[in-house]
Parts: sequence; structure tokens; C-alpha cells
Amino acid sequence: MAERALDLEAVRAFIRIAELGSFTRAAEALRTTQAAVSLKLKRLEERLGFRLVERTPRYVELSAHGATFLEHARKLIEAHDRAISVVAVARQRLTIGISDHVAGPELPALIGRMNAQDPQLLIEIRIGSSGELLQSFERRELDTVIVRFHAGRSDGEILAEEKFGWFATPGWQHRAGEPLPLATMAEPCGVRAMAGQLLDEAGIPWTEVFVGGGVMAVAAAVMAGLGVAALSARMVPFGAVDVGSRLALPELPRLPIVLHTRVRDGRARDALSALCAAFRSVVRN
Repeated sequence: MAERALDLEAVRAFIRIAELGSFTRAAEALRTTQAAVSLKLKRLEERLGFRLVERTPRYVELSAHGATFLEHARKLIEAHDRAISVVAVARQRLTIGISDHVAGPELPALIGRMNAQDPQLLIEIRIGSSGELLQSFERRELDTVIVRFHAGRSDGEILAEEKFGWFATPGWQHRAGEPLPLATMAEPCGVRAMAGQLLDEAGIPWTEVFVGGGVMAVAAAVMAGLGVAALSARMVPFGAVDVGSRLALPELPRLPIVLHTRVRDGRARDALSALCAAFRSVVRN
């Protein structure tokens, strides 16, 4: 009697568990429940005859068999997807706008994860300010935007929240009696507006000494010793330190990362779910 074929959806679930290191995050990426993912893995392990994942209360780790099977599982899914793509009429396009304050150094890995989810999906990504991207979304120029919380809007899905701080170089000193020198993003920038408002409310004089067209430019100004910038810890270059407490600056709040999308189903939604799960994983870590 012929061997019973592997369940491809169970194989996909195993790959997601391995990549994300969590049953919960794998379920988010696959748009299902943790219980469903656990059941798929259990049936796959029963079909193969060995354990793929070692479970502990604190983490998920591949077994020796699981680490070996992972490479073959990826090749199996890739071969399946290539076979399906042969009969596809045209590539589907997904246009995504990501705020410059959200798209951190992990972006290449996140794009790679979307491509692994669906290599035949044409992904277009634009980087800009949250306000500009939301306007493009409203004009239907973008299918999806992932932005910082924007004043005046209460819609969208919150993916995660990040703590912000006041960052400078380790040896930087504020000259007594002078306004606090700030490196900021160009207007419109919600983080810039928030930082200025908090300083004004605290009665702390400040002045812009550098205006950058992106977070990388602002971070470079910080490391050049020009002044202080309000940034999330994920965005600052190695060596920068939070000087908020030392300078008695107002505490910056946790700011949400918010998803706005018109994509509800199909291949594009699967890739988007993988991206959102990856963002949650990056921010939580």
C-alpha cells in the first residue's frame, strides 16, 4: 500500500514554528489558532514517526530530527509553490507603505519572510512619514500601510507598542543655559511633534540643530554629537545611550505600530500576515 502523503498545511505550520520560535506567533502568521497549529504539528510528527519540536514552558526548540527535516520541508513547499505558479495567469501585486520610524534594521529579513511565504507575489514597499503614507492609503495608492499611531485616527489594528527614549552619544554634554539641541525628522512627523510638545509642557527650551529626511539621517546626526533625538531603541545605532533621566527630560510614551489595510484574503493577505507576525516578534524581542 502506498505511503500516505504529507499534509502540506501541516508542513507549512512546522516551518512557521521553526522560523518564529513560537506556536502563538506561528498561528498569527497563518491566521489560525494556536490549538490548530499544535494539532497540525502533532499529526505531522505522527506521520513522520519522530518528534520535530521540543516544547518547554519558556521556549520552543527544534529536535535533531526537526532541524534535519526543516531544510527538506522548505524544499517541499518551494517545489509545490513553483508547480502552482506555472498555471498562474499573472503575478499579484501588494503595495505596502512603512513609516520610517517603523522600518528598522530588520526590514531586509522581514521582506525575505514575505517572499518566502509567496515567492510569486510582487511586493512593492515605500518608506515615508506616517502622515504621508496615510494620505496615500486614503487615495488608494497603497494597499496597506504600517505606521506609527497618528493623531485624529482611531482605526487600524495595533501590531505592537514600542518605548521611545532621548538618545545621544555617550560623551555628549548639554551646555548649561542653552536650549536643548534636537535632531529631528522633517515635518510632518508625529514623533517630532510629540517630542516638541512634551518639552514645551515641561518648560524645557529646545531648538532644532538638524533635520533629516529619514531616521538613518537623524541617527547619524546623533552619533556625530550634534544633539539629542527622540527614537525607539530599535532604531538607534550601536553605542547611543538614553540621556533622558540624566537631563531630566519628560518621559516619552510607548507608541503603537498600527496596520491599515484593504487586503482581506488571498495570497496577499497570507504574506501580509507573515509580515505582521514578524513585526510583533521583532518588537517584543
